[in-house]
Amino acid sequence: MPGKNMINKLKQATVLAQVHIDKISQTAEIIPPLHLSTTYVRDADNEYSSGLVYGRPHNPTIQHLEKVITTLEQGADTMVFGSGMAAATTVFQALKPGDHVIAPKVMYWSLRNWLAGMATEWGLQVSFVELSDLSLVQASIQPGKTKLVWIETPANPLWSITDISAVCDIAHAADARVVADSTVSTPILTQPILLGADMVMHSATKYLNGHSDVLAGVLVTAKLDAFWERAQQVRTNHGGILSPRDGSQLLRGLRTLHLRVRESSRSALAIAEHFDQHAGVSSVLYPGLAQHPGHDIACKQMTGGFGGMLSLRFKGGKRAAIGVAARVKLWKRATSLGGVESLIEHRASVEGANTPVPDDLLRLSVGIEDVNDLIADLDQALNQL
Repeated sequence: MPGKNMINKLKQATVLAQVHIDKISQTAEIIPPLHLSTTYVRDADNEYSSGLVYGRPHNPTIQHLEKVITTLEQGADTMVFGSGMAAATTVFQALKPGDHVIAPKVMYWSLRNWLAGMATEWGLQVSFVELSDLSLVQASIQPGKTKLVWIETPANPLWSITDISAVCDIAHAADARVVADSTVSTPILTQPILLGADMVMHSATKYLNGHSDVLAGVLVTAKLDAFWERAQQVRTNHGGILSPRDGSQLLRGLRTLHLRVRESSRSALAIAEHFDQHAGVSSVLYPGLAQHPGHDIACKQMTGGFGGMLSLRFKGGKRAAIGVAARVKLWKRATSLGGVESLIEHRASVEGANTPVPDDLLRLSVGIEDVNDLIADLDQALNQL
C-alpha cells in the first residue's frame, strides 16, 4: 500500500483512476464496495470501536468518496450532500442570525433566490456585489459583522471571473471566511483552497458526476475548526445526506472527471472562437477568449482550460435566441450542465422575473461529442433564422 506522503504527491489523473482503492480492506476489490447498512453494532463495552454509529452521519461508502474529493481539492475534510443546494445552504445555516454575508450579483439562481428570501427572513444580512470589482468588495465589508464572502467563478451564466486570492485577502483582513463555488471550474482546473479559500462547494450533480443521473453536493474545508464542526452538525441534524447508492455512482463518475473536463474545455474554446465573429452573434461570453474582461485572472487561477460553459448573445434578441434553441438537433434543450451530453438553454426564461440574465442569451454546456458536429449544428440553426 502506498504511504500517505506518496498519496499526497499523486497526480489527479492517478487519484481518479484508482480512487484510493489501496485504502480498501482485506477484500482486495478493485471497485470500492457499496455499504448499505443504516446502523451498526455496539461493542460489548458499549462503545463503537469501528467509529460508525448510524447511517445518517456515518457510512463507509460515503466516507471513501469524501476522502477522494478531499485529496483532489487538497483540503482537510469533505462532506457530501443530497444536492448542491443542500451543501450551499448548510454553509449559511452554520452562521448566526445577524451575520452579514457578501454574495455575487450574478450566481446560481436558486441559491441567489434562497439568500434573498429565506436566508434574510431567518436573519442573515446579504449584500449582492459585483465580485469582479475588488473596490466594491472592499466597500461592502462591514467590520465586525461580515462573516462570509461567497464566490462563484466562473459565475453562471455570464461567466464573469473573480480573483479568488484577492478577495480572500480582503475578507481575511476583516476576519471573514471565503467559500468558493467551483462547480464549473472543478478541481481539475482550479483549486480554490490553494488560492486562500476557506471552503469549496460543488454541485456534484454537474461535472463531478458527469452523467446526469445523480443529485449531489460537496463541501471541502481547508481546516478543521469550530465552523466546520457546526456545518457538520447542520448536515446531521437537517438530514441533507447522500445515499450510499448515489455515493457509489458519484465515485464511478469521478473516475473520468479529468478526461471529461479537459475535453469539454477544449471544445468550448473552439466553439467560442468559431462564433466570436459570427454575423448573427453579438457577443460570446467565455473566459478563454482574450477579450474577456476576466481572461488574465482566469489564466492565473485556471490551469489546463477555461471550462466547458459559455454563453452566446444574439443580434436578433430574444426571438433569435429562442429560435436557435428550437432548431438545434444535437444540443439538448435542458436545464443543468456538466454532463457528457451538450445542453442549450434560454436561461432568462428559466429564471423569470428579476433575472440579471439578458433575454438574448443562450447558455451552453459543452459535452464530449465531436466539436465539429456541435458547431455545425449551431451553424445550421443560426442559418435558418
